[in-house]
Amino acid sequence: MRAALLAVLSLLLLPALASAGTVVSVRGASGPGPARYDRVSYERFGPASAKRVLILVPGTQGGAGDFSLVGPEIVKRVKGLQVWAYDRRSQALEDHSGFASGNPDTAFKYYLGGGGFVPASAPFARDWGLKLALEDLRAVVKRARRGGRKVILGGHSLGASTAVAYAAWDFKGRPGFRDLSGLVLIDGGLLGTLAPPKLADVKQRVAALRTGDPFLDLLGLGVPWAAGVFSDLAGLYAKVLPDARATFVDYPLIPAALKPPVPATNEGALGYAFDESTSPAVLSLIHVRAGALATSGDPRPWQNGEVSPIENVAKLFGRSPVDAAEWYFPLRLSLDVQAAGPLRRNAAANYLHLREWHKRGIDVPLYAIQTSLSRGRVLRGARRLVAASHIPARKVKLVNAAGVNSHLDPLTSAPGKSRFLKTVVPWLK
Repeated sequence: MRAALLAVLSLLLLPALASAGTVVSVRGASGPGPARYDRVSYERFGPASAKRVLILVPGTQGGAGDFSLVGPEIVKRVKGLQVWAYDRRSQALEDHSGFASGNPDTAFKYYLGGGGFVPASAPFARDWGLKLALEDLRAVVKRARRGGRKVILGGHSLGASTAVAYAAWDFKGRPGFRDLSGLVLIDGGLLGTLAPPKLADVKQRVAALRTGDPFLDLLGLGVPWAAGVFSDLAGLYAKVLPDARATFVDYPLIPAALKPPVPATNEGALGYAFDESTSPAVLSLIHVRAGALATSGDPRPWQNGEVSPIENVAKLFGRSPVDAAEWYFPLRLSLDVQAAGPLRRNAAANYLHLREWHKRGIDVPLYAIQTSLSRGRVLRGARRLVAASHIPARKVKLVNAAGVNSHLDPLTSAPGKSRFLKTVVPWLK
């Protein structure tokens, strides 16, 4: 009875908890496809009187919801700062109507039970690459600079790589770093963080994109939107019905590697799928260090441990429509970011018309933190950036959290255990 009452109360409270910040839509650049997709958005945290803005860009198949926990924590600790959590234009392709009620069973039926969900078709997204992404992002940076505010640009994973590319980019003769007052790299970057592809590989991938699916298929199911919908559903079940027996994992398309070997609660199933000790290595982009599945119980609950409470993972993915997943991540953007890795003219960058020409002029303070994912490449790339630019060494903060953090932990850690918060807050101050 008590569990049922708590579940009902959670459902009643969910709409009020769905969005902690104000969501703002901004006109972006003119790009391939209908004009209605020439828009991006951000979720804003912090006081209207702030004189500085930290814009955070999500990583591969990530959304603005990635920063829904750390954003409010940062602005609580740093006076005079706003955090803007950024969403790429591809978020507009998502149909979140199935999550509107806040009931995970209703959402499951809509998306996976023949309830009417129709996946987006967007062949024009084959050309949604880095140039368009940076032009979109610049529209938000310009808005943030209004009234003389200073802008710090950062991101997580590929979002951090995007931030570095922005700083070095040539916007019709103006270097991107001139728009900025700092860079915050959360387990991402360039100059070795990502291995740049060879020209032959670039040509092959571009040719394949001309006729293939424009979006990343993270789970390898031939259904690009599945990773986003599955994670959002799993998060909502764990958020609203944490102690109920997990039945969502019985859906036939859920990969066997993500299913607990024993009956588990919704929290238990979410933890099993995301925790680095049980989640498959190919999904390291979503790994956290959250504890372990209990050794007894029917169904087995999740036992918190390490740095990220499983409740935080559920909060990140169990919110809508500003969620932590990007259902349709453009493959061209991934290719372009990889090719931008050297931050200089080269055959691959020239073929893709990339304009990251101003590496040496970058002169803004730099913060970077790495987890276990990159095996040292994030900080190695950050050091190379400092050495190749005019970034003042006294304004550089490099943090190695590889021993205690997996890739998502900087975004999901409990505040008291967050290496990211403990180190980025003093740097921002």
